[in-house]
Amino acid sequence: MAIALTERAAQEVKTIIEQNQLPADKTYLRMGVKGGGCSGFSYALDLTEAKSEQDEEWDVHGVKVVCDQKSALYLDGVTVDFKDSVMGRGFVFNNPNASGTCGCGSSFSV
Repeated sequence: MAIALTERAAQEVKTIIEQNQLPADKTYLRMGVKGGGCSGFSYALDLTEAKSEQDEEWDVHGVKVVCDQKSALYLDGVTVDFKDSVMGRGFVFNNPNASGTCGCGSSFSV
């Protein structure tokens, strides 16, 4: 099981943690999947200090990433990048498990 953040995405997460004056040593990037969106599932990203014993945990470029076991099944192999362009800025998911995605890029089907 692996979830990857590009260095650019990790730096953006660190910047957000700093701007919101969150404790860097206790703050996790929670990645997950929830039902909904135009393709069936949507991605969820959140900053949290809460971590469950059932969560899987990784350190990616200095960012503590956690994911619940159910979501981890859908996120295995996912790479999260951060794009900042004239077309918009935000986190972008590259999910090799997705059989389809929508135009917004924030939902997928398997």
